[in-house]
Amino acid sequence: MRLEMAEFPVTDIRLGTRFRYDSGILEVDGEELKESVLQDKRIEEARLEVVVPGEKVRVTGIRDVVEPRVKVEGKGQVFPGILGPVALVGEGRTHRLSGMAVLAAAKYEGIIRSGTDMERSAILDMWGPGAAASRFSALVNLALTLRLTEGLAELEAHTVIQRAELVVAKRLAEATLGLKPEKNVEVYDLSNEERDLPRVVLIQGCMTESDSPHSGVSYYGLPVRESLATLVHPNELLDGAVGVNCTRGVCHHPTTWDWQNHPLVLGLYREHGRRLNFAGMILERIRFVTHHGKEVIALNTANLGATLRADGALVTWLGGGNAFVDVMLTMQACEQRGIKTVLVGYESGVKGGDAPLLYYVPEANAVVSTGSRNSPIELPAANRVIGAYENIQILNYPGAPVVPAQGAVTLDARDMIIGGVDIWGMQSWSCKAY
Repeated sequence: MRLEMAEFPVTDIRLGTRFRYDSGILEVDGEELKESVLQDKRIEEARLEVVVPGEKVRVTGIRDVVEPRVKVEGKGQVFPGILGPVALVGEGRTHRLSGMAVLAAAKYEGIIRSGTDMERSAILDMWGPGAAASRFSALVNLALTLRLTEGLAELEAHTVIQRAELVVAKRLAEATLGLKPEKNVEVYDLSNEERDLPRVVLIQGCMTESDSPHSGVSYYGLPVRESLATLVHPNELLDGAVGVNCTRGVCHHPTTWDWQNHPLVLGLYREHGRRLNFAGMILERIRFVTHHGKEVIALNTANLGATLRADGALVTWLGGGNAFVDVMLTMQACEQRGIKTVLVGYESGVKGGDAPLLYYVPEANAVVSTGSRNSPIELPAANRVIGAYENIQILNYPGAPVVPAQGAVTLDARDMIIGGVDIWGMQSWSCKAY
């Protein structure tokens, strides 16, 4: 498949009465957008606000982040299985509005009130230490805040939030229809290979909840559950074929924006035909309950990599807890099949001397750290709060303390900051040896 991605960078968003893109300025008809969202009667209220880098504003209740894109040539449409029928994407031409994002925030209290399946949301500071911790604070953001009707179950609420944010994102990108891109068009095509270069596959572990209303990750709108390893073309991600659960803003899980801009996919594409041949991407469902299940998925993934004639594999993941056992067993199985592996992922330690990984195997001898998810952070008081909540619950369990969202906030870990955990190595890091 050959996909052309035309980039239209956004430096300013202005709420007005029309949709227009010109030299980095995006004009938006806010009333039309709200009317399109409110067609879903499960949404009682919708608000739109622009937040820019450096502004002392805190956004609360964030469920997801998405980059506006629209397909202008080729099969299917962006976000297939959600905004349109299930049709293969990843070919033709797509327009993207870079430098901006839609922040989907929602006031919603779930039915599940405890455990790992309870609904969660995140915050974003556009200034200060909170901004330094998140990749989304550097973007010009359009915050879409929704208030849902009471009594919606988690899966229904997810569907409402996701469809609303994607409708808005696609409509924004449509402002570029008929325009020539302001930057060069990037071409994503795996067909041209160099014979003497090693073949490298990306193995993406996806922690899923088999007993939850939504597994956490979906493919063409279908939640990934008790599946074995699945081969996907990386271009499918660029057109929005992989989605997230919008009721659980746990920030060591990727947003839709992260899947659209997967740094390892883009990095492997940059090296394709130069230092390596990008052989494709494997979605691996992880967090099997039994060790038998973990062994089977590891073997299955390694076999699929061998079928692709992979010489090496970048292995990354999302989630926590026992899902990491699946990841390590996958690396072991790949190495036993002659596929050299490199792990890319975050640590669990705080001070650098902690045990950084929950589990490991001897074959895991090449690891790239993207930092810790557990680093504490102090957030100063904001000048303004927008989004779903004026008060926020720092710890997500019944009876946890609630504090004013505008005041100073102390976080023991960065999970509550959207983009606060660098899951796949998108942000810049440096290290020191002691």
